Amino acid sequence: MTPIRLLLVDDDPLVRAGLSFMLGGADDIEIVGEAADGAAAEDQVDHVRPDVVLMDVRMPGVDGLTATQRLRARPEPPQIVVLTTFHADEQVLRALRAGASGFLLKDTPPAQIVEAVRRVAAGDPVLSPAVTRQLMR
Repeated sequence: MTPIRLLLVDDDPLVRAGLSFMLGGADDIEIVGEAADGAAAEDQVDHVRPDVVLMDVRMPGVDGLTATQRLRARPEPPQIVVLTTFHADEQVLRALRAGASGFLLKDTPPAQIVEAVRRVAAGDPVLSPAVTRQLMR
């Protein structure tokens, strides 16, 4: 089975290192690159051709929502899962409108983040349960 090619995008190097350690331990996920902002993510996508991008929202320069919209407008775009600490309704809706296939909070348990990457790679949308509850109110 071909592993899921994953690009990690977050401006915090400690977050990227933690995600890399956690997700890189899965047999079916290969970390193919990292980026600290949306512009670098766009460059990395050109070079490493990920299946899935795990994208923070608030970053200096090009933010995650702008990068998501730009990446999803490309031919053969990667799937994008937004991973953030911010879960205001408008933020969630903007991410989904930009083309994100998933929206997770950074307090999501590690096993659920791994499973979300797998599900999005398979074509299924994923929303954090806390986000789903908030949207249903």
